[in-house]
Amino acid sequence: MAEKTLKTLYIDELKDLLDSENQLIKAIPKMAEASTSPELRAGFEEHLGQTKNHATRLETILTALGEKPKGKKCKGMQGIVAEGDEILGEGFEGALMDSGIISAAQRVEHYEIAAYGCVRDYAKLLGETNAVQSLEQTLAEEKATDKKLTELAQTINREAAGNAMSRAAGA
Repeated sequence: MAEKTLKTLYIDELKDLLDSENQLIKAIPKMAEASTSPELRAGFEEHLGQTKNHATRLETILTALGEKPKGKKCKGMQGIVAEGDEILGEGFEGALMDSGIISAAQRVEHYEIAAYGCVRDYAKLLGETNAVQSLEQTLAEEKATDKKLTELAQTINREAAGNAMSRAAGA
């Protein structure tokens, strides 16, 4: 059995992230379509372009390492995406649906922030300077998306709560 090293772990995690990004390339359009908030929909459409760039960056890093730019099934993201699909199928409407979508999207972002932070640190330790720059750029974009989702949630969640209170008062 070959000796496992930090580089082995780094490559394994990069492949895991590549699969994550490819899963999201398929999932983000569903979240955008289900969004009723124009700002939320626009945010998803913008992030889809970023996500495609994230996948390309990972492919470039893997190729530079002499690896096939192919992902390894990321079960963590698979579960997070499945939970997001559940929210889409719950029959929520309007701001309530948007609140659920934001919750699912932030789970994705937090997972990615953790993963990209780790692989960026591995790249630093391994002296992979070009990869560090690419991974830091992706990490910054993921953090910015999370911040934007938090800002949207402040308005959308209040709207969802207000709609629920109005329905309760009318009942």
